[in-house]
Amino acid sequence: MDELLIRGALVVDGSGAPPFEADVTIGAGHISAVDRPGTLCGRRTIAADGLVLSPGFVDMHAHSDLLLLTDHRHTAKVAQGVTTEVIGQDGLSYAPVDDRTLRSLRTQLAGWNGDPPGFDWNWRGVGEYLARLDRGIAVNAAYLVPHGALRMLCVGSENRPASRTELARMRHELARGMSEGAFGMSSGLTYAPGMYATTSELVTLCEVVAEYGGYHCPHHRSYGAGALAGYEEMIRISRQSGCALHLAHATVNFEVNRGRAPELLAMLDEGLDSGVGITMDSYPYLAGCTSLHALLPSWMFGGGVEATLRRLSDPDSRRRVLREMEFEGSDGAHGVPIDWSAIEINGVRHPDRTGHLVGRDIATAAEAEGVPPGKLYLDTLLADELGSSCLMHVGHEENVRAVMRHRMHTVGSDGLLLGERPHPRGWGTFPRYLARYVRELGLLDLPECIRHMTSTPALRLGLSDRGLVRRGMVADLVLFDPEEIRDNATFERPRAQPSGISHVMVNGVPVLVNGKRNDATPGRALRRGVGAIA
Repeated sequence: MDELLIRGALVVDGSGAPPFEADVTIGAGHISAVDRPGTLCGRRTIAADGLVLSPGFVDMHAHSDLLLLTDHRHTAKVAQGVTTEVIGQDGLSYAPVDDRTLRSLRTQLAGWNGDPPGFDWNWRGVGEYLARLDRGIAVNAAYLVPHGALRMLCVGSENRPASRTELARMRHELARGMSEGAFGMSSGLTYAPGMYATTSELVTLCEVVAEYGGYHCPHHRSYGAGALAGYEEMIRISRQSGCALHLAHATVNFEVNRGRAPELLAMLDEGLDSGVGITMDSYPYLAGCTSLHALLPSWMFGGGVEATLRRLSDPDSRRRVLREMEFEGSDGAHGVPIDWSAIEINGVRHPDRTGHLVGRDIATAAEAEGVPPGKLYLDTLLADELGSSCLMHVGHEENVRAVMRHRMHTVGSDGLLLGERPHPRGWGTFPRYLARYVRELGLLDLPECIRHMTSTPALRLGLSDRGLVRRGMVADLVLFDPEEIRDNATFERPRAQPSGISHVMVNGVPVLVNGKRNDATPGRALRRGVGAIA
């Protein structure tokens, strides 16, 4: 007799096929049977009348690189039904590194992931980091080798092309990370030092990723004035290198791109029709979120963190920065002159210095303090040692809706989970799709939306035993009420747990039971080329 019976569920199996009623049994971490209601038995039973059983959701763009290790409950994702996260995003994470690179990354990424005091940084390579995850985490994790960290390790933080020797070392380190289980390479081309890479550098590195059957996940060079040109460059890199492409937080933001999503989707369809392997992810919100310092022009980051902090104190550098940001549009701010009223500070590193700014946009805060907004911005970066994060209110609903309907769309929360007021997408992305865009608006039907969250990302990752409710598949599963599921997280209450999700299982182990998180940590590092856990 199997360990667990889920009795009488409405199965939405992840394939996009119509729902069907079934009993499902689970044993040894896998789905052992799917059959007609009333035909199966188990030692324990979950009565699922009126509930949907689906594969566990895959967050294709997550920033839980440290949170998986420091917050073992990880309720933000578990309570949404997420059973796998793809981390190492935007070209910036913590492996591979050496001591010097790790110090710089810890400062640079404090606004994303924090810098926990007393934390044991006991890894340097990708394999060592994955082994650390294998000790037990809330959900499964798939890792991308971050191009920016790779460049910092092999080239440094200078604004220049990589030499032939440096590029060869980058290829070697990338191949090593891929051989140790990474699923591909991410790049952050509006973040230093990844933004200093040439197209040819990215092509050369993507050739390595292609040799291992991985994919390239870029945060491309602009989501604003140069958005469509940025997407075109990424498709060209994939075509030249033979590497599959997954477009991170695929959207077209800022006023210059209002209504231009159809142009993006036509470009993607042309690439797909020509044989380029393209997928993408998006989140169902209008605001973006990133480090506050990411809006600076790229030249501010040359030489590393200490050089950036020195320039923030230099009057000539400050004048040049503000001229570019306010009148020309810096590359860090996506080529669009900055609208300070659209930039809201939502997290800080030093609350005693800058905590009073949390929840306020820069224009309003500056007016209250009687200073120009640009001055407040630069002073905040300096006082917070680059550790602030921000919301960017720059999206358009019509673009969001158009992107989510594309056949190669998947879901990525892009959620930064730290800070006083994190973006609600960290707690609400997946239930928001099901509540707002399936039940309320009917923009997607339920089987199609579930496919976007499950089997399509599993196919991109090459996970042959996940993403479907089928006999023999790993039991990453979600049980939810389709009439009650709802995202409750808001910008004012960003950590509110969603409603309507009753049970979540990771590798066959319940981690959410009757809507409550338990202490189980059955998640592990997944590895490219291995269907189940290595």
